Amino acid sequence: MIRLERRSAPSPAGMVLIPLTAIFLALLTGAVFLYINGLGSPKGISWGQVLAVYTGMLDGAFGSGYGLSETIVKAIPLMLCGLGVSIAFRMQLWNIGAEGQFYMGAFAAAWVALSFPDLPACVMLPAMVLTGMLCGGLWGLIPAVPRAYLGVNETITTLMLNYVAILWVNYLVFGPWKDPQGMNFPLSKPFTPAAVLPTLGNSRVHLGLAFALVLAVALWIALRQSRWGYEVTVIGESPRAARYAGMNITKNILLVMFFSGAIAGLAGMAEVSAIAQRMQQGLSPGYGYTAIIVAWLAKLNPFAILLVSFLLGALQVGGYSVQSSGVPAAIVFMIQGALLFFVLGGEFFNRYKIVCTGKTKMEV
Repeated sequence: MIRLERRSAPSPAGMVLIPLTAIFLALLTGAVFLYINGLGSPKGISWGQVLAVYTGMLDGAFGSGYGLSETIVKAIPLMLCGLGVSIAFRMQLWNIGAEGQFYMGAFAAAWVALSFPDLPACVMLPAMVLTGMLCGGLWGLIPAVPRAYLGVNETITTLMLNYVAILWVNYLVFGPWKDPQGMNFPLSKPFTPAAVLPTLGNSRVHLGLAFALVLAVALWIALRQSRWGYEVTVIGESPRAARYAGMNITKNILLVMFFSGAIAGLAGMAEVSAIAQRMQQGLSPGYGYTAIIVAWLAKLNPFAILLVSFLLGALQVGGYSVQSSGVPAAIVFMIQGALLFFVLGGEFFNRYKIVCTGKTKMEV
């Protein structure tokens, strides 16, 4: 007879091996896809050519100063969104809405930039940061209220709100905010220089990187050294024990979802200010969704989130760089999806063991 038994504690080795195995299997899945696809060649391709594609991706992401700087640019929103969702995940709140919170943060920051174009940078940028975080946080509170007071599952509500936020931005750039000089493209007017975040030299690496580094340190300290961080951890691991200890679960649900959304909103503000420098359709290629993979691969560790974001940023830049050789851009998203699949599957076996009972008992 075969049954599942919950492990008394997750395996320490599994905590390290699961992400590494997931990365290997995801890359292997991508390699098999490339081999079968054949890159459009009627004769197919060899495994050596598949390896050459991966080598080209590495070279595109790390082989030049430009590639490296673009990898960091792609990593910044992943860092911020990953840090945001990790707070909610730590309390077992499944915030799938970072994409929408990202867009609402970008919308609020763009509203400041477009409504008050004459403000000096010393006023404009802090105002954009605050409004972006506030709007993202409030967007995160919308599903938090029914979750806290009515027990409504937040997975579906946060997911659905993503589409509301994206369509709201689309309405603005196709309608009231559309630039009359934009040649009929769905774009707002360009921001004034005062509304653009500073960048590093001639690269596109911007102040958002500093935001991410500071937040990672702040979250690490808050979650490990503060009473609030202790409450978040206890509520996530055992709501019953948290109630018995007198912890206010309702208040913490609201706070955690607000902070989670606020950090994702900050990512949107940084992207619209430093990279797009105007509001536009398709501002995010899915940063909020990829952040879920980032958080799980990093085991919710703030510093590991920075590293994983950098690696997934490299995957995106590398994927773009090899499109000229016939590699479909979708390979990047397929590898990301495979990563999440294998990470979640590995987590299951790290928490449960397969027990075969009969004449002899075997455990896997």
